[in-house]
Amino acid sequence: MLHMSKNSVNLEAQKYAENWLPIRGIQNGEIILENGFRVTGVKIRPRNIFILDYASQDAAIMNLRNFYNTIDYPFWLMVADRPVDINVYLSQLKLLFNSVQFPAIRKLIREDIDKANLFMSKEVNVTDTEYYILFKDKRPEMIQKRIQNLVSGLASAGLQSVQVSNDDLRVLLDGFMNGGEKSNFGTVMSQ
Repeated sequence: MLHMSKNSVNLEAQKYAENWLPIRGIQNGEIILENGFRVTGVKIRPRNIFILDYASQDAAIMNLRNFYNTIDYPFWLMVADRPVDINVYLSQLKLLFNSVQFPAIRKLIREDIDKANLFMSKEVNVTDTEYYILFKDKRPEMIQKRIQNLVSGLASAGLQSVQVSNDDLRVLLDGFMNGGEKSNFGTVMSQ
């Protein structure tokens, strides 16, 4: 008869996300799946078109519509909020404030410093919204071609983008697996 103390752990009975997710690893900006597919894509730098005049807004929307119509394969458009530490930004504002001599500019910088201090005093979670277009494929040459087409297509629509990083993919997986809540106990996958 096998005796187990209550502190013993039956490893086979434990259910970990890694046990049922079909992920082999994350490397080179790709989620490598067990079936040979690789999930990758681009991260798009946000741009507020609503500060533009109406004609420019319409043109930006039309360019984006035309870009989406060129994508002839399944893709995921994802949005994720990533926490931002504004301490560095606040330090840069303070340095700028000390180096500027014009009162009007100093007043504007002081207002930004006050606003940043207000955010920090209320312990508000400051986040940066990130946008992604992801796809999957098995062929490395097709993956690179699609990445290049996405970057150039988005550039023609007036948006900057880059291939996703391993960190970007981990943040997306963490958000997906935890319902958008940040986990403090570690990542879903380690490198």
